[in-house]
Amino acid sequence: SAKRSNLMRRIKSVKTTPEILFQKALRKEGIKFKTNYRKLPGSPDIAITNKKVAVFIDGEFWHGYNWKEKKKKIKANRAYWIPKIARNIVRDKNNSKKLYREGWKVVRFWQQQIIKDTPKCIERVKTAVKK
Repeated sequence: SAKRSNLMRRIKSVKTTPEILFQKALRKEGIKFKTNYRKLPGSPDIAITNKKVAVFIDGEFWHGYNWKEKKKKIKANRAYWIPKIARNIVRDKNNSKKLYREGWKVVRFWQQQIIKDTPKCIERVKTAVKK
């Protein structure tokens, strides 16, 4: 429907609250990074280029968090959303594989992980940077 389309169009894909939170925390740690780095597969939300660490902060709906359970609960426009999100999940896996093959370390978070425990997520990135 037109109403649903307008609603979905307003959902941000960049500069989301979890991304901003995480970027501030990384800066505080003195870690230099690029945002929405389009030169890499999947355009990582954060790319620590000098250490080859790609960070993705995935929205639960769009990237299929707990997908086996969640897809049963989609009521509106199932014929569109279920294949769409299934494709997103496959695309994310393929992008991670491409990055690994190019020598990058890939760290993926769900938005809720960032919101609930930013310091723990920062530690995961710091560990990847040290490897």
